[in-house]
Amino acid sequence: MPSKNSRRSERRRDLRVDARLSMRLEGTPDDGPLAQIVTESQNISASGVYCTSSHFMSPLSKIALTIVLPRVPGNGGRQDLIKCEGIVVRCSPTAKRGDRKFELACMFSELDARRRELIAQFVTWRNLQALRAATAPRSRARVAAPARKAAATKTAASARTAKPSTATRAAVSRPKRAAAKKAAPRRTAARKRTVN
Repeated sequence: MPSKNSRRSERRRDLRVDARLSMRLEGTPDDGPLAQIVTESQNISASGVYCTSSHFMSPLSKIALTIVLPRVPGNGGRQDLIKCEGIVVRCSPTAKRGDRKFELACMFSELDARRRELIAQFVTWRNLQALRAATAPRSRARVAAPARKAAATKTAASARTAKPSTATRAAVSRPKRAAAKKAAPRRTAARKRTVN
């Protein structure tokens, strides 16, 4: 008989990834008849899923699972609907006060090799995405900071040396023309006086 530690390491050998996937649970909660619960996963692996539930499900109870697996590049570009049975491993109230939801850990019990492989491919792909995202901002930040500084300097310099636009010139010259018109009658009157 395998020890508890070896069973735990067997359960945890599959990679797990944080993923919000649409899913549905069907089972009999402790407080009533058969329920269909629409929820989303918190994380998933080829051996199980962790999600929230609006009902308490007893540990070791069987539930039917339907999980919408997104498109993965190289997987034919299609969504997959994973339907299988699961066994509730843990169901505990959420830590938030006033929240009547439960955190539900579920182990897949009847999952064929093809669907297990689809989940494993998704987990690997999502982990690679997370790894790329974690390393990309650092390298972009190092390159982007000097580039932003250079762009700001260039913008400030061009603002100082730029010629005013036609609209700006027209707006500035209007008051000058108006002042010239007011001054014109005075000049004419002054000329008439000097002539007489």
